Amino acid sequence: MLDRIVDHRDLKELDYRQLDSLAEEIRETIVGTVQANGGHLASSLGAVELNIALLRAFDPSRDRIVFDVGHQAYAYKILTGRKDQFHTLRRWGGVSGFPDPRESPFDHFNAGHSSKSLSAALGLAKARDLLGRRHTVAAVIGDGSLINGLALEALNHAHELKTPVLFILNDNQMSINRRVGGLANHLAALSVNPMYRQFKKLLKFFCRKVPDGRRLESFLERSKQTVKGLLLPPNMFEDLGISYWGPFDGHNIQEMEKIFDMAKSYESPLLIHLLTVKGKGFRPAEEDPERFHGVSPGMLDMMPSSTPEESWSEASAACVEELADRDPRVVLMTAAMKEGSRLNRFCEKYPERFFDVGIAEGHLLTFAAGIAAAGMVPVVSVYSTFLQRAMDQLVHDICMQDLHVILAIDRAGLVGEDGETHHGVLDLPWTRTIPNLAVMAPRDRDDLRWMYQEALKTRSPSAIRLPRGQVPVSMCREGQDFPREWGRSEKILDGTGWCIFSYGATVPLAVRTYEETWRTGVEPPSVYDLRFLKPLDTDTIMSALSSHLFAVVIEDSNVEGGIGEKISSLANRKGLTVRVESLGVPDRFVPHGTVREQWEYCGLVPGEVIGLYEIFRKRGKTGSGNGRKGHHREQEPGPVVDTGRIRTGGRGKGSEAREEGPERFSDRSR
Repeated sequence: MLDRIVDHRDLKELDYRQLDSLAEEIRETIVGTVQANGGHLASSLGAVELNIALLRAFDPSRDRIVFDVGHQAYAYKILTGRKDQFHTLRRWGGVSGFPDPRESPFDHFNAGHSSKSLSAALGLAKARDLLGRRHTVAAVIGDGSLINGLALEALNHAHELKTPVLFILNDNQMSINRRVGGLANHLAALSVNPMYRQFKKLLKFFCRKVPDGRRLESFLERSKQTVKGLLLPPNMFEDLGISYWGPFDGHNIQEMEKIFDMAKSYESPLLIHLLTVKGKGFRPAEEDPERFHGVSPGMLDMMPSSTPEESWSEASAACVEELADRDPRVVLMTAAMKEGSRLNRFCEKYPERFFDVGIAEGHLLTFAAGIAAAGMVPVVSVYSTFLQRAMDQLVHDICMQDLHVILAIDRAGLVGEDGETHHGVLDLPWTRTIPNLAVMAPRDRDDLRWMYQEALKTRSPSAIRLPRGQVPVSMCREGQDFPREWGRSEKILDGTGWCIFSYGATVPLAVRTYEETWRTGVEPPSVYDLRFLKPLDTDTIMSALSSHLFAVVIEDSNVEGGIGEKISSLANRKGLTVRVESLGVPDRFVPHGTVREQWEYCGLVPGEVIGLYEIFRKRGKTGSGNGRKGHHREQEPGPVVDTGRIRTGGRGKGSEAREEGPERFSDRSR
């Protein structure tokens, strides 16, 4: 069946038996592609029939379909002209894992973060009214996203706008109420019946003409609600003034198509409740939808490793567990990222001290503030990209009150295949401007553990940035005894002439650059690990700037508002002759692809770092101030440089290994 489909228009040529076969073929395609490329599996499999019914009932070239998050939209991409490109899903230059209007005219709104579909749909619907157009606007939202404050704000506003808009609730947990069988179909059909609607209009007209008719109209409306209350279970949507149909079978294409066709004629906000099975058609995902929500390439047939490498997320969770073992005040909380941030073990060990608030980041941080205000020490595990959704709560509720909250900012930096909606490159430019907040970036597990222990001793808020990937057990520590002081940076390699400032995930790049200079005959730089991004260790930084003529600041976040600007400003204020260059994420949204490809795109490779120094040396120029800020290069990567200075291992068992990450360019022409 799938071979017969070019785009959504071909769906009209298939009968329902053929559509069921098509759904199975689409599932096979999704499983095969996600197995190779990674992606969001369980939620995509559960929404295949829903997408088919949507594209049978609505025309995406005219109607507006908005997906919440986009995890449910893989089948939609396949059926809207991207079938032959779907094998490139999440690859560099390929199909995005989320709806993107720049990718297709049938993607009507960017959907990388959850719970915004209802607000966006209301905006699209109201604009349609004001422009005098007549098309359907539909938003597809999952039951997990519905609890977010943004979605609830949209529900609250929908009745006020009184514009026709369709909210489709994809419920795979039966979280609203139980199915009411044939009565749901009957009430849906009745509400759009032309004779019924005409009768309602005549009745309202009559009530407004007769004496005391307003009271009669009010009585009839109350009577209708009383009858519905007797027939149906309590319903929050009806109480908010939004008509409710359902629940219906979200895997019955014929039933959904019939309901959607009727919904086109409805003249007010309407919510259609569908029941689906997350992971449908793939037994492992059906049995464990949480684990198979997001899948890494090759995960579906991966054999368990005897000594798996420890990720930053796992190392962070283990450090928090160690704190909780020693201090009963420590609690751990997250916003629907228990699996993603590897918090399961803590949850099992301390269930009464673990809190998953669902997709509600604003509530998460204020909830943490309340716990901290009572004398506990909450550790908040949150992805960098999702922390953006709680800026106000971090500023007002935590930092302004100087409360003892520890933020574990997971997925900081460039994160790979999820792409521009999920990169953690904005947290540093804005968190470092917040008073009372300390911001740290460990380079290895050793420093991560120390930072958690020290953060517990403070009485102020602190944040620890955690990149994606495997955590080095130890880096540049052999034979050296670095002082461990709060707010202090470390000089980890000695060089001459120029220096490199790095932190967190960029320290391995600085080390590889150092090794590359020895191999190529360029004078080696002094390498500094800043460790603390707020407060900055200005004493060490100023000493380095005073003793070198050239400095490069390597960042895995946006250079605009980054650490490089701060260090350059310090040099300017002191009137130093050193020249400071920043190399990091440029002022643009970085596309999806592997982390290595994204780092190369930004020029975060040894050849680029060395190239900056070579330009300075050839020109013989000095003078403080930022030079070029992060940019992108489009050249093929060269051979891997193995520094031998980075020790990685699984669960604390060290082993020599090549560090994952961006590599140098084989041909660096400037």
